[in-house]
Amino acid sequence: MSLTLAAQINSVMAALILLTAFGLLVQRRILALLHLFAWQGFFLCVSTAIVGYVTGEHHLFISSLLTLTLKVIVLPYILYALIHKLKIRKEIETLVNIPMTMLIGIGLVIFSYHLTAPITQLSTLMTRATLAVALATVMLGLLMMVTRRHAVTQIIGFLALENGLFFAATSATYGMPMVVELGVALDLLIAAFIFGIFFFHISTTFDSLDVDQMARLKEGD
Repeated sequence: MSLTLAAQINSVMAALILLTAFGLLVQRRILALLHLFAWQGFFLCVSTAIVGYVTGEHHLFISSLLTLTLKVIVLPYILYALIHKLKIRKEIETLVNIPMTMLIGIGLVIFSYHLTAPITQLSTLMTRATLAVALATVMLGLLMMVTRRHAVTQIIGFLALENGLFFAATSATYGMPMVVELGVALDLLIAAFIFGIFFFHISTTFDSLDVDQMARLKEGD
């Protein structure tokens, strides 16, 4: 695989990652959110494998396999089991309407390209063109956490933000050290189980996972 072809494929994967990040912003059905998150993890997995193949950084293949296992299979399954257990079927409400959220998201993407422009011009890495997309993915994940009212969707936003951070590490330095990546993967897995137990207890105690309703309950106390 030539360097030019690899860079082009990696750019396509970056575009798909950004597209799924916008999809997570506008999607209101929680099962569709899980599907989009799994696809985002798959595109991240492919991008990491391509970078590892071209650069010869063999630890990126392990990172790609971890991403495929955790982000595409394990975490979506855990979240799906949690949603099924809590019987969450309704559409998720947002604090900001969808058109305004999209406009804010587009503004964040433009800001990301402007912020990373000096780095892109100085970098000689094949992944320099995707650094802005990685930063935009982080910001869109944070935006999702801020604008969603449901606790489960806020966690999906947090995981999407972590996808952006991992993509940024791959784009900026060809990945983090293997020990760090294994530690992050373990932390995510443990966090998923903790969140599952936490949400289950909240749902059984307050009969809702809407953060606004829990805030009103606190104010009433």
